[in-house]
Amino acid sequence: MDQAQTIYLKDYQAPAFLVDQVSLTFSLQPNATEVLSRIQYRRNPAASDPAAPLMLDGHNMELLSVLLDGKTLSSDDYQLHDHGLNISNIPDAFELEITTRINPQGNTALEGLYRSGGNYCTQCEAQGFRRITYYQDRPDVMAPFSVRIVADKQSNPVLLSNGNPIGQGELDNGMHWAEWHDPFIKPCYLFALVAGDLSSVEDHFTTMSGRDITLRIFTEEHHIHQCGHAMASLKRAMLWDEKRFDLEYDLDLFMIVAVDDFNMGAMENKGLNVFNSRLVFASPESATDGDYMAIEAVIGHEYFHNWTGNRITCRDWFQLSLKEGLTVFRDQEFTADTHSHAVKRIEDVRLLRTHQFAEDAGPMAHPIRPASYMEINNFYTVTVYEKGAEVVRLYQSLLGVDGFRRGMDLYFKRHDGQAVSTEDFLAAMADANNRDLSQMQQWYDQAGTPRLSVSMDYDADSKSCTLHCQQFSPAAHATGASDEWDDECSNESDKKPFLIPLELGLLLPDGTELQLQLAEEDEPQGTTITVLITEMQQSFSFINVTAKPLPSLLRGFSAPVELEYNYTLAEHAFLMSHDSDSFNRWAAAQALAMQTLLNMISDDSKPTAIVSEAFAALLADEELDMALKAEALLLPSEADIAEACSKNAGEFFAPALIHDARQQLRYFLASHLRTDLESHYQRLLPAQGMDDEAMQQRSLKNVCLSYLSVLNDEASTALVAEQFNTASNMTDQFAALSALSNCDCPERSAALSSFEQRWMDDANVMDKWFAVQATSSLPGTLAHVKALMAHEKFDMRNPNKVRALIGAFAMRNPARFHAVDGSGYTFVADQVLELDKLNPQVASRMVRALINWKRIEPVRSRLMYHQLQRIAASEALSPDVFEIVSKSLATNEDHNQFSLH
Repeated sequence: MDQAQTIYLKDYQAPAFLVDQVSLTFSLQPNATEVLSRIQYRRNPAASDPAAPLMLDGHNMELLSVLLDGKTLSSDDYQLHDHGLNISNIPDAFELEITTRINPQGNTALEGLYRSGGNYCTQCEAQGFRRITYYQDRPDVMAPFSVRIVADKQSNPVLLSNGNPIGQGELDNGMHWAEWHDPFIKPCYLFALVAGDLSSVEDHFTTMSGRDITLRIFTEEHHIHQCGHAMASLKRAMLWDEKRFDLEYDLDLFMIVAVDDFNMGAMENKGLNVFNSRLVFASPESATDGDYMAIEAVIGHEYFHNWTGNRITCRDWFQLSLKEGLTVFRDQEFTADTHSHAVKRIEDVRLLRTHQFAEDAGPMAHPIRPASYMEINNFYTVTVYEKGAEVVRLYQSLLGVDGFRRGMDLYFKRHDGQAVSTEDFLAAMADANNRDLSQMQQWYDQAGTPRLSVSMDYDADSKSCTLHCQQFSPAAHATGASDEWDDECSNESDKKPFLIPLELGLLLPDGTELQLQLAEEDEPQGTTITVLITEMQQSFSFINVTAKPLPSLLRGFSAPVELEYNYTLAEHAFLMSHDSDSFNRWAAAQALAMQTLLNMISDDSKPTAIVSEAFAALLADEELDMALKAEALLLPSEADIAEACSKNAGEFFAPALIHDARQQLRYFLASHLRTDLESHYQRLLPAQGMDDEAMQQRSLKNVCLSYLSVLNDEASTALVAEQFNTASNMTDQFAALSALSNCDCPERSAALSSFEQRWMDDANVMDKWFAVQATSSLPGTLAHVKALMAHEKFDMRNPNKVRALIGAFAMRNPARFHAVDGSGYTFVADQVLELDKLNPQVASRMVRALINWKRIEPVRSRLMYHQLQRIAASEALSPDVFEIVSKSLATNEDHNQFSLH
């Protein structure tokens, strides 16, 4: 294993050298590409050591030559080591010319320059550029780039890089060349090159200043017809950014390239975005409504990075949330403004609660700006992205939409063309609004999800009520990896109070909402207000409260906290029916179902009529948006229930009990609501088209179908099979296939076979086919997953295939992954060890399925722990996997009996 080195935020120093110009020449060959870099360096006057050597990062390449100001250096003139190249005794300004040889075809890590489907492609974030040439591979070294690409014309007719094209021509022996220049300074992680046999679809966008921008999406010819939605999404995103933030695109050309082999979702390289193909290709027959929404959101996200990430980038990788959290917030607002604010908010919070809250409670807990890391790729997390977006949203909640815009304007004015920190963003927001926002720093520095406990007193005589609020910051799972990590995950008593905006309303017994007047105010302020919690304990008193109210708390999910209020089941049901806040109606439905499930698990109780009546009323509410209705009818996931169980007095969670309870509640609701579910299903059958209304109808229809499928009788199975066989779009067909995948019936086998035959040549649709089988709750799923690994369309080197089959089983099938004999754990550990040899980034994602072993019941906990030990014992473990496994195994005082001998 490479020696894992911990990097600390406290050790940041400005780069010793600045770069004035980068010129790169690529001579492309599949197994032996030569890269010539000519770089103009000068000493950084802000550096701490005026005589520091030039220290360049480099990895996995062959060094052919080094020239300094035209003079060839011998091996005695520099120090070459496994991770870079150092040159001492150099002038204050000079040109360095380095030639390297790399092997794109053999690059299975998919970092740097690699091949995908016969085409050349790069991925340089976070540290892939060091696999191309020797360079100061850090985001605060920014320079303009010029690129020349030379390649065989027949196999690589298209040659692309960042910026604008400035020349092209023919060469001898069937070769040709193209040159590109990006006038905007950028860090090397934003460098991109694509070359291959690609077709394109072209469109144009006229900016608010009247400039004509050429838009092109490149992919293989047979996918061109699936790029229309992506192009339309791009134009919507460009228009939205102009209207919302007055931000105009700055180059003459914007390009997207879709590739099948990609570690991430997409990459915002300046002017040349590279996308995972699953986030570009769409047609109603091959993509679900969810796919359409995801494509639009990610297209927007990467485009929005042009300003929040490219024009202003992060000083160091600890500041990653500065660009990612902010840009996630921007893409969330784009989707909400384009479609439904309420539905988008629910979707975002569901993801946060299911995945980020769990991360906060686990061994990889970290603040949105961590203080240390071993491998930066491990910190592209839901905490940095989604919790980071929630922290950005707090600024808008505190300052209002106009105040937030003032802060953004000042941020762009101050820092365009710079690499900055989260403190710079906070200062811009504060200075633009003349507000003291210093308490916001806690959101950047402290790990863990704050817990907000609220209780209420009501005084009938004085007609007043008081809300008592107390915030707790539970210590996250300190891992012992470093002092800095321990500081991030410090004890609760060491935590400082967060600034928490609490949006709330008060409902009277008849369901009407009270006009809210705080005791210190002269008049009511409306039915919804926001109070600011700045201390560990605070109280807020309301007057002119004519009857004992029921509080509606954390409306719109106004802060990323866990809310505690001692609601009864009946009170949850009341809020489901009467709350004017759409988000809180959904939250009440989730809470009612969750409390019912926890009761079923803890004391083997049965669901009550309160639950069935509340869900029946929800289904019957004709005024409620269909998409909201569909969201509210969905039960908490097994992962959500496990998280709730483990936080309930520190109990372990038992996967089998959770799965059984959830299935019982689904059956209970389906049985009691069958007539209503069938009626809604039949009424919604005609839903066609790709507009919002049709998508909402399909959403509710397929939730109804999912419930009905649980009944598992002849009529319900026939209904599901009929939808599969007659569906005219992927949304309906895949919803039916998903329902059949959990049914041990002949229709299941027929549907899976039919789906495979129809979509065998569509890689993205086949990923759905792999995933739906990997997530089946039927016995024998693991054996089937193993068999599918030998399928002709499965490729261990392709991240999408690994995520679809192995990842889906490990992350989305708790019933079978957590088999009591530990076979699921052994299987995943085997795949992690195999993947680590090919692609450490993907391996590190898969191993996360094993890291919460401390929170599961003892028998399974012991089995998971042993598999982590087995992985940790591997001699060739990558830093990516080592960091996650070591942090998971740390602080094991209570589990010493699990040690292997």
